[in-house]
Amino acid sequence: MSWGTELWDQFDNLEKHTQWGIDILEKYIKFVKERTEIELSYAKQLRNLAKKYQPKKNSKEEEEYRYTACKAFLSTLNEMNDYAGQHEVISENMTSSITVELARYVQELKQERKSYFHDGRKAQQHIEICWKQLESSKRRFERDCKEADRAQQYFEKMDADINVTKADVEKARQQAQVRHQMAEDSKADYSSILQKFNHEQHEYYHTHIPNIFQKIQEMEERRIVRIGESMKTYAEVDRQVIPIIGKCLDEIVKAAESIDQKNDSQLVIEAYKSGFEPPGDIEFEDYTQPMKRTVSDNSLSNSRGEGKPELKFGGKAKGKLWPFIKKNKGATPEDFSNLPPEQRRKKLQQKVDELNKEIQKEMDQRDAITKMKDVYLKNPQMGDPASLDHKLTEVSQNIEKLRLEAQKFEAWLAEVEGRLPARSEQARRQSGMFDAQNPATVNSCAQDRESPDGSYTEEQSQEGEGKVLATDFDDEFDEEEPLPAIGTCKALYTFEGQNEGTISVVEGETLYVIEEDKGDGWTRIRRNEDEEGYVPTSYVEVYLDKNAKGAKTYI
Repeated sequence: MSWGTELWDQFDNLEKHTQWGIDILEKYIKFVKERTEIELSYAKQLRNLAKKYQPKKNSKEEEEYRYTACKAFLSTLNEMNDYAGQHEVISENMTSSITVELARYVQELKQERKSYFHDGRKAQQHIEICWKQLESSKRRFERDCKEADRAQQYFEKMDADINVTKADVEKARQQAQVRHQMAEDSKADYSSILQKFNHEQHEYYHTHIPNIFQKIQEMEERRIVRIGESMKTYAEVDRQVIPIIGKCLDEIVKAAESIDQKNDSQLVIEAYKSGFEPPGDIEFEDYTQPMKRTVSDNSLSNSRGEGKPELKFGGKAKGKLWPFIKKNKGATPEDFSNLPPEQRRKKLQQKVDELNKEIQKEMDQRDAITKMKDVYLKNPQMGDPASLDHKLTEVSQNIEKLRLEAQKFEAWLAEVEGRLPARSEQARRQSGMFDAQNPATVNSCAQDRESPDGSYTEEQSQEGEGKVLATDFDDEFDEEEPLPAIGTCKALYTFEGQNEGTISVVEGETLYVIEEDKGDGWTRIRRNEDEEGYVPTSYVEVYLDKNAKGAKTYI
């Protein structure tokens, strides 16, 4: 089966068919491109949908996500982001593996097709020229033969006429001979051209055209194979993401199965429990007796001990128990006194924790500035130490303000915890503590003011705070003692310590680490008792001894 032998006379139809094949390929490319755009659009819509329902930071919605059902929903939203990412992967892989590759192939195919049909047209033009030459020589031979016949007839006529002179007859005879010779020459020329044309025609239909059409057939078959391979790739791109999409769906199912209705019910209790005891029975008041009518302490009036309200005969009590008091719609008091005891305790505890975190953050910043100032003092070319004094003072003032603020809220918290029997002594002690990493800076108002007999003394709290501040201040100006080695290090590169405070090291050298990187990019090392200094942290590989004094353990 060969187009060269079977379709030798269908040059124009093959040209149309191959163009149709390229159009089909371009149509498929367009289809895949639109599919990738749909996948991107779908992924974008999924991400926007997940983002739309994400809880807003520092809002009531964020608090709602303590419940297991809300956590499961949040997991679903996160998985939807991953799910959307897989559709983006589909789009990217289809674009790179199909659209881009096929577009480049189409351009190559067009050039190849153009070359083959150019050769075919060139062969057609050549055979047409040969045909025209053959027709021209044939017409000339025919014309010369007719002219020779006429000349011969004229000569015979002149020769038979007795009235014609002998000179005229001779002239007619010579003319007939010339015409006959011209006819013979035309015949020979026509024969030669005919043989040449037959040879060219045989080559055209049995060699040139079959070869060109065979190449076109191979080109078309490659196109068909290529579009089939692209369709397989199209399916494989989808198939590759199925396991990950299945994992996303499995995670959603897992999140749904983690929902615990009992836990959510307990969270509702913790969120809304007021801490009050239910009201007792209301005593019967006998208005038939001329007696002073009072209301029991356990009745629905004046549960806070603000004085017993006066009752008019047949009237209603002005004071009511907590559950029946309307919420104050005005500004929230700073000490949250408008809330029930349990809710107030939670708010105060939350506020204390926030302040402790801010204090710790400021202290970390102060330590970083102090460290940077120390580096500037040892290496003046790196910066002016005096430029950090203003910032250091500002941070210290912020720490002091935050500590005073924390003391205030800790005092209110201790007051609330003292009235709640359900709160343990341990919880009361923990309410005002900072991180265990900075015990010297911790000032728990509840602890400082609690005396052995359980009473509280404000003066002790203030005195303790003053001592803590003084201790911190004094520690900053203690003389530095020689630091012990906390590990070893190996020099990865050679470093020329030309600045003051630095030390030179050679690649491969092993030294002692006496102070690790505090965030400024420098590690303090020692070669011997007299040689120590800073090197860039990136130039050494550090091996800390966890049991060494001063070594930090990171978890």
